[in-house]
This record gives sequence, structure tokens and C-alpha cells, in this order.
Amino acid sequence: MKPIFGRGPSLQLRLFLAIMISASLMLADSRLDTFSGFRHLLNSIVSPLQYAANLPRTMLDGLYGRFNTREVLMMKNNALQREILVLNSNQLLLDQLQQENQRLRELLGSPFIRDERKMVTEVMAVDSAPYSHQVMIDKGYIDGVYEGQPVINEKGIVGQIIYVGAHNSRVLLLIDSSNAIPVQVVRNDIRVIASGGEQVDKLQLEHIPSSTDIEVGDLLVSSGLGGRYPEGYPVGYITEIDFDNKRPFATVTAEPTVEFDKLRYLLLVWPTKVELKAEPDAPSESVAETAVKGEGEANGQ
Repeated sequence: MKPIFGRGPSLQLRLFLAIMISASLMLADSRLDTFSGFRHLLNSIVSPLQYAANLPRTMLDGLYGRFNTREVLMMKNNALQREILVLNSNQLLLDQLQQENQRLRELLGSPFIRDERKMVTEVMAVDSAPYSHQVMIDKGYIDGVYEGQPVINEKGIVGQIIYVGAHNSRVLLLIDSSNAIPVQVVRNDIRVIASGGEQVDKLQLEHIPSSTDIEVGDLLVSSGLGGRYPEGYPVGYITEIDFDNKRPFATVTAEPTVEFDKLRYLLLVWPTKVELKAEPDAPSESVAETAVKGEGEANGQ
């Protein structure tokens, strides 16, 4: 029986022919670029399939990039907002520090501050009593503060120390009704006593005869009498004079040079006279007292 399909060449022969044809085609293409157009055609046909196969990865990468970019932007936005908040708070603090620096410069650069020993102190609290004008400062016994010590600022005399603790002290302000200071008029050296009253912006001048040469606008400075306050520091300006013929004394009002409702930084002053009294080698007072006692005993005998 004759088979339907005739027997063809052997497999070895077909393989050899295929190899030879492939080698010839590759050689012709490499040397003569014979199949470049055919390759471009095949590449054009296959490229949509390549794009379609790569589309899922591209979409996933795009979604990941969008979510990642949004998260990064949100983190950066939050970080910037926090930084802006910190910078704004620092700006507020910077403004406050600039104002404090300006006040300290005015305090230390005041022309009224002389060669006495002095120390900067800060107001910690203000007495809230309606008829008491006192403040608490942050210097005390360990800093050398003593009772009766004068306190000033860049505008003049503020008051005196009335209580000393270990780390703080209490200042009796010049405008307190229980406080008084000997002053003199710069224009003619007339000496009077100025005392506090019920108002923050007024001082009262006591026991001034109606014939005294005092005018509105005269500057009052500390006279140094009594040894409590140093001499020459501004106290106030005379603002009102009321002469009454029915009374032997005139009513004189002065405005303090210090703004007592705006106290922040003060200066503790160690006057030269106080330091001299504190020295043990100054026996003048004891010698005088001894001489007086000796005279008294002699007269008694």
C-alpha cells in the first residue's frame, strides 16, 4: 500500500538547510542591511502589544507617584506650618527682647547714673493694695541689698528698700503716702520736702511759705539731706501752685519724672556715704559722742 504522504528529506538535512539559510540571511542583513524595512514593519506591528503589556505597570507607577507626592507635600506643608508658627512666636519674643534691650540701654546709659556702685534688678510683682504703692524685685540679701537702700531708674528716683529677703526685696515707691524725700529746686536751690499722695502721678510739697520763690515747671532733684537718697537725682516737675492768703503755706503739686505705672527694670544704688559709714575705720561719730558725754559728765560734776 502506497502512503498518502511521500517521505521527505531527513531531519538532519532540513536542520542543516535551515542553519545555512539563517546564516546567509544574517550575513546579508548585517552587511547589506537588507531586512531593515521589514524589521521596522514588524516593530510597528508589535509596538502596540508592547505598550499594552507595559500599561499596568505604568498606571501603578503613576498612582504610587501621585499618592507618594501628595503625602510628601502634606508632610512638607505641615512642617512648614509648624516652622511658620515657631518663627512667628520667635518674632514676638524678638520684639519683646528688642524692647527690653532698649530699656536696659536707656537704663545703663542714663546721664543721671554716676560712679556709685549699682546693680540692675527686675520687678517681679506689684502690690495690689489700693492705698499702698510697693513692688517686689528679684534681688535680696545674698546680693548685698539692705533696708533703706535707694532705688532709681533711667528717669530718676523710684523709692527705697523696706524689706529684704534672701532672694527678693520690697521697694516702697516714692508716690506712697508714707514715703517722703528731701528735694531742692534746681533753679534757686530752695529745699523742701516732697511726699507721696493718693495719686500715682502726683507728689505733694509740704510746708512751703506763700512767699517762696517756686514756679510751675521747676525741676526738683534729691538734695541728699538725711543720707537716704543720693544727691542730684531727678524727682519731679512742679505742675501746680495754689496760694491762699488765708493759709500760711501754699499747696504745691509736682509730677514725678518716673512713670510708676510702667516700672520693669530698676537700679539698686550703693551711695558712697553709706559705704563710708559701713567702714569700721571711721570713728568720727563715736568720738563726737564720747566728747559730748565727757562734757556732760564734767558739767555734772
